[in-house]
Amino acid sequence: MPSREPFDVRYDETVLGHLRSIDRRHHASIRQAIESNLRDEPTKVSRNRKLLRRLTRWPEAWELRCGRRNEFRVFYRVDPATRTVMVLAVGVKDRSVLRIGGEEFER
Repeated sequence: MPSREPFDVRYDETVLGHLRSIDRRHHASIRQAIESNLRDEPTKVSRNRKLLRRLTRWPEAWELRCGRRNEFRVFYRVDPATRTVMVLAVGVKDRSVLRIGGEEFER
């Protein structure tokens, strides 16, 4: 059985600004987590990947937790028709506070 075409991962223009607020040494591991987790089955629920149910800034968004201690959050939306994943935001989670681009969000 042939494997399905991988999803095309794209980044919202604001993501670059979000990454600027994260130490550069983490950029490669965040990118690797995005590529390895979102190319083939971005809508498969796992321990570190879930569909956000509460009202959020991004309706119908998914969350990917990554990093050595799962301190990073990647928010993305999936379009199965075009097989595209749009990365909407990348942030840092510290206890109950999420920081995206230097802005704090309480959960």
